[in-house]
Order: sequence, then structure tokens, then C-alpha cells
Amino acid sequence: MKDPRINKLADVLVNFSCKVQSGEKVWIDLKGIDNLLGEALADAVFAAGGLPYIRVTDNKIQRRLMMGYTKEQLDWLGETDAALMAQCACYIGVRGGDNAFELSDITQEQNKLYNATYGHLVHDQVRVPRTRWVVLRYPSPGMAQMAQMSTAAFEDYYFDVCTLDYAKMDQAMDALKQRMEHTDKVRITGQGTDLRFSIKGQPAIKCAGALNIPDGEIFTAPLKHSVEGTLAYNTPSLYQGVRHENIRFTFENGKIVKATGSREDLLNQILDSDEGARYIGEFAIGVNPYITAPMLDTLFDEKIAGSFHFTPGRCYDNAYNGNASTIHWDLVCIQTPEYGGGEMWFDEVLIRKDGRFVPEDLQPLNPEHLKG
Repeated sequence: MKDPRINKLADVLVNFSCKVQSGEKVWIDLKGIDNLLGEALADAVFAAGGLPYIRVTDNKIQRRLMMGYTKEQLDWLGETDAALMAQCACYIGVRGGDNAFELSDITQEQNKLYNATYGHLVHDQVRVPRTRWVVLRYPSPGMAQMAQMSTAAFEDYYFDVCTLDYAKMDQAMDALKQRMEHTDKVRITGQGTDLRFSIKGQPAIKCAGALNIPDGEIFTAPLKHSVEGTLAYNTPSLYQGVRHENIRFTFENGKIVKATGSREDLLNQILDSDEGARYIGEFAIGVNPYITAPMLDTLFDEKIAGSFHFTPGRCYDNAYNGNASTIHWDLVCIQTPEYGGGEMWFDEVLIRKDGRFVPEDLQPLNPEHLKG
């Protein structure tokens, strides 16, 4: 018997996140998941009057392809899929699979080639700027293991996280958006961290279920050369199939001039991918009340209540600071007491302390107000 929460999730994705309209073509991209959500998404798109196109990818086959791809092949695939994507109004991308490390032995050179060709042609140039899109992970025993939970408990957690009241969250974000868009100087302090930068004149973008599920962040971009100081991330990150821990950056004039971590050689290879990889493309504040601990999945970890992420690489067009790169690596720092605490200041006003918002107009974003 199918879990009725799958239909509820499909409804959120199709009707809230993508707002599918009659006659619109919808690309549903399923990687490493079972058929149940795909069937529910097809039904929901048909019910909305849309035209679903579904592509199913096996992660083990994708690994073999990634190992052998050439630039000629990726240019051909990229041009073909970019033309198809250009016909679509919406894109729903669902990632799953029992082994989060399935692509861990793909070389950095092959990952870079894929991102610079297919990824750039299809996603950077067409999908992101020209479609209404949403991406999410799908629960599996492997994800439950990474979250250190039973499979049944993780499924309950997953649906709580993914189907919360995003409309309520969106409204509560208005005050933070307004404060960010009137802020010049930001300072963040914590264990091993004393970070300073400017967001003067930059837009702040609310993320409350329209692009990612789970969601719960508001982001902007620092002025490219304004970042100074040190930042010690306290959340492990799984990037291109490899686990990284204890990453620490030192910034001068916006550039990462020193980078250390558990995989230091690989870390610096990634940061040397191109000129923009050592500059920051995004600063975001996480507020999802149900996500309180990392689980090596960026779509979840970057939304942790009481966290922020500070992202080396490409900025987004709707929060543009001029930084271009083939990478965009959301690295997370949690500031709740369990993770060492910390403070966030906007123009010398204390905004958040130990993961909790302090000003009265921002307190509706604290977890107890967003749950339920």
C-alpha cells in the first residue's frame, strides 16, 4: 500500500513549488529512486493539466558514464538536453539511492569536465534561469544511516521536513529579508571564526519551498572583495562523492588565501578549479525548524535551523556579485549551543545568538514558531 504522504509531497512539488499550469511541459528527473514518487508526480502533473516528461537514471550506470565521458560526448548530450529543457516550463529533480558515495571514485578532472560542459549548457544556462524548478532528495535506508536513525523514524522525519507549512515560513522571512537588504556590514563570530563582509545593496532571496525541498533559507551574496577574516566550518560536507571535515578558510580581500581540512590536497584542487572558486558566491541563513543536525546531504544540511552557509564559487543571477565559477559548494556552519554557539551581527546590531534570532521582528523565525 502506497504511503499517502507520497501524494502529499507530489502535490507540494507540482502545485506549490512549480505551480504547474495547463499545457506546460514538466521535466521530471529521477535518479536512484523507486517508482512510487515518479508515479505520483506524473499523476499530479496530469491533474494540473501539464505534460510530464520523465527521465529515470540508475546511479551505478551514471558512475560508469561519468568515468568515460569525453568533451565531444558531453557537448552533444548538453546541446541535445538544453534544447529539450528550453521547451519545459518546469523541472523537478529527485535524487536518491542507498549509497551516497556511489560517485566518490570519479576523478576531479571528470567532474570538472561534466560541470563545465553538460552542467553549464543544461542547468546553468537554461534550467536555472528559465524554468520554475525544484530539487530534492528522496528517503532511503542509506540516508537513514547517514542521519543515524532507523529507516521508519527517518521516513517520518523526512515527510515532516518536506511538507511543513512553507507559506507560513515565507511570511515569517519578510522581516529578515528587509533587514538584510538594509545592511552594510556583517560580522559572524564563533569557535575559530571571526568573519567580516559587506552585503550593501544586495538583494535577499527567500527560499520557502519554491526551489528546494526541503527548504528554509534566505540568501544573498557578499560584495566579492569585501570578505575578511577566518571561518571554521563545523559541519562535514559530501562533495562530488567525497567527505570533507574541519574545513577552515582564511580570507583576504575576498579571496580564500589559505584552506585547510581533512582532505586538504583535494580541497585545494577544487578551489583551484578556476579563478572564481576561491571567492564567495553566496551567504545564506538556515531556518528549517525540523532540521537540527547534519546528515551529509547538502539539501538538508544547508537548511539547519541556527546555521549559515558561506559558499565558495558561483553566485546566483538573482543575488549577483560578479563571481563566476564551475563550482558552487555550500559549506555549513551551525551556531546552536550543541555546536559551539556563535553570534551574527548586522551593522553592529545582534541579529542571532547561539542560533536563535534576537530582535522581536525576527523571533517568528525561531523553531517553536515555525513548527506545527
